[in-house]
Amino acid sequence: MTDTTDPLVLRQDTAGVAILTLSRPRSINALSEAMMAALQAELDALAKEPAIRAVILRGAGDHFCAGHNLKEMTAARDDGADGGFAYFQSLFATCSRMMQSIVELPQPVIAEVSGIATAAGCQLVASCDLAVASEEARFATSGVNIGLFCSTPMVALTRNVARKHAMEMLLLGDFIPASRAAEIGLINQVVPLAELSDATLEMARKIAAKSPVPVKIGKAAFYAQAQMPLAEAYEYAGRVMAENMMARDTEAGISAFLSKSHMPEWTGE
Repeated sequence: MTDTTDPLVLRQDTAGVAILTLSRPRSINALSEAMMAALQAELDALAKEPAIRAVILRGAGDHFCAGHNLKEMTAARDDGADGGFAYFQSLFATCSRMMQSIVELPQPVIAEVSGIATAAGCQLVASCDLAVASEEARFATSGVNIGLFCSTPMVALTRNVARKHAMEMLLLGDFIPASRAAEIGLINQVVPLAELSDATLEMARKIAAKSPVPVKIGKAAFYAQAQMPLAEAYEYAGRVMAENMMARDTEAGISAFLSKSHMPEWTGE
């Protein structure tokens, strides 16, 4: 059983892939202040590690993440004359920064989801670039059921699924199964629980085997162009591709393709 003195986020590296595990299964890996700080620290470190080509994010135990720590939040109501308002603003800003750090990370991040992913836990899945879930996994933005609309999870959710699907999840607060989550675009794959870790690692290794140059450039460009009008997006994307063409890895990769030879060893330049 996990001890409270053990690290909140565990890290394991394997062949260019970093595996981050939220490690508080007794609290369903809730995003306490300490948990968010620990995950933020790992993300900040990974952003400076070019040897890591892909990241997997998983939860310890039977579940992925239950969202914010409601006991911690409730206790804050007694602090200060504002009933905790300043604390809540700071807490949600901290969470939003962490979610944005996943999007801004040079390496693709894959959520590996077993059990439940609720509220900010569902937001965490939606913030990752890719997601693989077990057949038993369930997803919900369930805050509305206890009087708290999932407004910050909504930001990530609406950037993954169509509006009516998002509104259904946000307004009803019901759990949806992994199969439905895949149908609406919240996750990429659904696999048997026994195959979950292998399937996620296989996806990560495929990414890690590619040149980090187009992966890093492409991830950043994907999110940037999505916020632009069509003409501006094409102009931006054209410039990005021209810059990509100047990379040594790109020159070597195209040459190998044209000559029908083996792909080169990627240098990351």
